[in-house]
Amino acid sequence: MSENVFTEPVKTRYTELAEACDFNEFKKVVHSRRSVRVYTEETIPDSVVEECLSLATLAPNSSNLQPWEFYWVKTEEKKNLLKMYCLNQPAARTAPTLIVCVARPDRWALGQKINLEYFASYKENVKSILDYYNKLVPAVYGNGPLGVLGPLKNLAAMIAGFFRVVPRGPYGNTGNKIWAHKTTALACANMMLAFRAAGYDTCPMEGFDEVRVKALLKLPRSACVTMVTSAGKRAPHGIYAPRLRGEKSLFIHTI
Repeated sequence: MSENVFTEPVKTRYTELAEACDFNEFKKVVHSRRSVRVYTEETIPDSVVEECLSLATLAPNSSNLQPWEFYWVKTEEKKNLLKMYCLNQPAARTAPTLIVCVARPDRWALGQKINLEYFASYKENVKSILDYYNKLVPAVYGNGPLGVLGPLKNLAAMIAGFFRVVPRGPYGNTGNKIWAHKTTALACANMMLAFRAAGYDTCPMEGFDEVRVKALLKLPRSACVTMVTSAGKRAPHGIYAPRLRGEKSLFIHTI
């Protein structure tokens, strides 16, 4: 397949100008977002939760394949089970809203189909885009029966990499899982910032029994739970300590 898919911009007549945004207001949202461990009994209106979930799906994602799912657990029976599967930690036990954020590396073909259907009806010449989704996407994300193609693709990339610049993945089922988790985490960040902007708080939790959570949601074996996110109105004692971060020089580098 031609490298122009990567190096040449697609030329269309579509334009979308950037909206003016308030940087100080955005900074306020980011600075005030904290991982809240205890919530009040106040519930979040359904309309707010729905909007925050919609904003989550606007996150950037590789090749627009959208390998994510969000399960808003509303029924009391399932919510109580989910709290138990989250080890009954306060961030889950006191939360009025619980959302399971799921990475779906197995659903790249669904994203492929969404894009192909859209661009097939496009009135401009988008052959390179159609080639990308018809040829390159299956070559990168498809791993064949039992994932047998993954090691072969890794080996091919390693050999080719001695001679030219090549993408180094995601290859194989493990690579696809990492890719899907990264993309889903971007959506989770959107969602948590959206809740904060709406006046509510969240806590992303990694302390949970993934096997039981997947069984509760009837997820296939190939699905991966990225995090369980609780949301609600923070209690006065809902944050355990001031925010602690290391010196910026430890993490931010200019070369």
